[in-house]
Amino acid sequence: MTATASHGTGPFIAAIDQGTTSSRCIVFDRDGRIVSVDQKEHEQIFPKPGWVEHNATEIWENVQQVVASAIEKAGITAADVKAIGITNQRETTLLWDKNTGEPVHNAIVWQDTRTTALCKELGRNVGQDRFRRETGLPLASYFAGPKVRWLLDNVEGLRERAERGEILFGTMDSWVIWNLTGGVDGGHHVTDVTNASRTMLMNLHTMEWDEKILESMEVPATVLPEIRSSAEVYGQVKGGVLDGVPVASALGDQQAALFGQTCFAEGEAKSTYGTGTFMLMNTGDKVINSYSGLLTTVGYQIGDKKPVYALEGSIAVTGSLVQWMRDQMGLISTAAEIETLASSVEDNGGAYFVPAFSGLFAPYWRSDARGVIAGLTRYVTKAHIARAVLEATAWQTREITDAMTKDSGVELSALKVDGGMTSNNLLMQTLSDVLDAPVVRPMVAETTCLGAAYAAGLAVGFWPDTDALRANWRRAAEWTPRMDAEIRDREYKNWLKAVERTMGWIDEDES
Repeated sequence: MTATASHGTGPFIAAIDQGTTSSRCIVFDRDGRIVSVDQKEHEQIFPKPGWVEHNATEIWENVQQVVASAIEKAGITAADVKAIGITNQRETTLLWDKNTGEPVHNAIVWQDTRTTALCKELGRNVGQDRFRRETGLPLASYFAGPKVRWLLDNVEGLRERAERGEILFGTMDSWVIWNLTGGVDGGHHVTDVTNASRTMLMNLHTMEWDEKILESMEVPATVLPEIRSSAEVYGQVKGGVLDGVPVASALGDQQAALFGQTCFAEGEAKSTYGTGTFMLMNTGDKVINSYSGLLTTVGYQIGDKKPVYALEGSIAVTGSLVQWMRDQMGLISTAAEIETLASSVEDNGGAYFVPAFSGLFAPYWRSDARGVIAGLTRYVTKAHIARAVLEATAWQTREITDAMTKDSGVELSALKVDGGMTSNNLLMQTLSDVLDAPVVRPMVAETTCLGAAYAAGLAVGFWPDTDALRANWRRAAEWTPRMDAEIRDREYKNWLKAVERTMGWIDEDES
């Protein structure tokens, strides 16, 4: 029996998720169920402390492989696939030669902190908020614009080539779409509003590249892709197993998850627990400026409908802290083991772990912070540390929900969660305990890919409207709070004390 037999005979939608640590392709049926999946990791390159790079050529090769394998595993052909959607790690920045298709340098990953000094310089006498009104973002090493400027300044002869119109800039969505649709042979150089809103170069109010900011950042407009909606046909796949299939959506991974969780109403929120953790709340057609350290971003835009905005809180290190415990510390041998180890003790034994490995993201935006484990005594075992690792993810989420409530005036009624870490039941219960709210996990945990598939399906009429998508969404599990308010408050206070200890570790001149 082929894989498709149990899922009816199609047609299908495919989605590519070009993530931080791996690329994958998932084929979905009309019920939004997974028919097949293939995934491949790529190398993480660390040239200096705080620097993180990817080889974009390796990533494109992996993307082609996972697409071919997912289609083969499903036992289908291009004729069965109505559209393909793209979702991607955001802010990761690439410049390539439009005539050869060769990257001019490794991609600079969103976690990379090499632009910290440049961001300070760009802040001039205004500081972090210099471009916030236009872009919704604080000046931070996280975003793509300063990374482009760094490459133009530091790769020999690149600025001249860019000004001659030989160089293209893109976040990973643009790189994948350009290659899918032909590359040097007529590839489409586009991005969508969600990815563009993460460059610090797009004006949230006009949805266009902001000339003043381009001038301030010294980024020539010639390198920029065209900004399109998140759900429309950008072009057709040229070559490969999906030859001729429409490429019909692009969404930054967190926005794709918001879409895949069907958070279509104002005040609905989701949190994705992957390498880092990202929480987004739909704020409707309102651009809500944050005064509590959140980002204002584009949630999604379907075709020519009005854009939908969102507030976002990002945490740099969550899943990667579990990886660190496994790979660098050797305290566990598999990621799943952390739950077993942490469950072997009743509490954290007085230890708190703040993983500010690349500074603190929301709501602090402090690149001078570094990780600490606080409250250590002889009593603490590796099991307590494991528990502190899981609690770190929960407390960081709590700080963000508090900020969202403050900015939007909307209380969190429930949190929809997804991503790899949601298979950890202890973490899910801890989350519900510290948020004092129900935590809901959907049937399809791969909401990022699902969101890209949903948007592509809408673009080609595979699904009629967002109501049909809502009907598709199914709940798999729910956790409700079991913690005493008194304990919650005490633990939160201790957590905040530990956070304070991380700040000011890096002196100005060191960074």
